Order: sequence, then structure tokens, then C-alpha cells
Amino acid sequence: MAAYVIADVKVSDPEQYKQYMALSPAAIAAAGGRFIVRGGRHETLEGGWQPSRLVVLEFPDYARAKAFYDSASYRAAREARAGATESFNMVVVDGVPPA
Repeated sequence: MAAYVIADVKVSDPEQYKQYMALSPAAIAAAGGRFIVRGGRHETLEGGWQPSRLVVLEFPDYARAKAFYDSASYRAAREARAGATESFNMVVVDGVPPA
């Protein structure tokens, strides 16, 4: 069953954040993941949540999503991101089993 990593990011230093954006795709791909959403237009339809920048990643399963997050290459990307965001919230969630 697929798993998804969802991040809500408020970038405070766009130039430094570019370093993270350059490093993270290889870490995602190495774990079998792919971008579903990477920024882009969005609007709140209900509630008070006002996300800044949304990212959604899809992985083959929960274990591979966690392996991505725990990988040395993603740790390097996180280090490059340090200080470039005002906030960075990330969750992993199982998808719906195929019908």
C-alpha cells in the first residue's frame, strides 16, 4: 500500500532553500518516491489552516517513506535547509489500500 509524506513549509530564506531543493529529489527517488505536489497554487476550502508551501510525496509503502526520511542523503538535505525556513511540518501517512 502506498504511503505519503506531506509537508507544509514556510520558507524564510529562498536562496538557502534552493540548496535543499537541489538535494532532496535524489533522496526521494532513491527510496522509490516521487513528487505528487511541489508548491503551486492552493487555497483553504474549510477551517483555519493557512499552509504556505505544500509538498506531497508518494512512496511504495510506509517503510520506504520512513527509509527516505532516515537516509543519509536526506539528512544532508535537511542540514542544507537548516535556517532557511520559518516552519517545516512533515507527516507520513498510509494511503488507502487498492480496491
